[in-house]
Amino acid sequence: MNRTLVLVSALGAGLMTAMGAAQTPAAPAPAASAPQTSAVPEAIPAKIALVAFEQAVFATNEGQLAVQNLQKKYQPQKSHLDELSAEVDSLKKQLQSAPATLSDEERQNRLRNIDTKEKQLNRDSEDATNAYNAELQDVYGKVAAKVSVTLKKYVQDNGYTLLLDVGSQQSNVMWATPNTNTDVTEAVVNAYNASSGVAAPMPSAPSAPSAARPRSTTTTPHATTTPHTTTPPQQ
Repeated sequence: MNRTLVLVSALGAGLMTAMGAAQTPAAPAPAASAPQTSAVPEAIPAKIALVAFEQAVFATNEGQLAVQNLQKKYQPQKSHLDELSAEVDSLKKQLQSAPATLSDEERQNRLRNIDTKEKQLNRDSEDATNAYNAELQDVYGKVAAKVSVTLKKYVQDNGYTLLLDVGSQQSNVMWATPNTNTDVTEAVVNAYNASSGVAAPMPSAPSAPSAARPRSTTTTPHATTTPHTTTPPQQ
């Protein structure tokens, strides 16, 4: 009897446990994480344009005319430096050809005079050069701002996707294949000349800056800082 009760109780307890387990909702399975997708870079056809921007600015009719006017403005300073340099050369030649009987006092006086003239030449040459280069940079900046607008419009209108400036010493472009399809310098110059309405300078006027010389190289427009050589305005 007791065994029967124990068995029934055990069966009942097991049944209740099984029923409780059946009634308890199962824990939801973890949702599968959505696969992460990374953006794939889109390759676009490249059409690269090369430009020597500074050279283009100075090659425009407006750029050439502005430089010529600046050179004319500084012509009096150049003439002054040329005369002073010639005077120093003449004094040195006179001292070199002076007779041996020339007194030491007279020789020292001549040397002091030459030294004074040389220092004046150096000061005047440096002042003129600094003033000229400052005005040249101002001229460049004004024309460059307008040429830049034409350049951007040209590359956009012609479907270029990348524009590289290869005309400056600061350019990171070490080498590029030169051909008429990529170098747009001349085309931009022509487009700007057509839109600016500025006529080409007269051939007899002073030459414009060389297209091969970058703006970062400071030029000496009138005379070198050495007292014996002077140069015409040049870029």
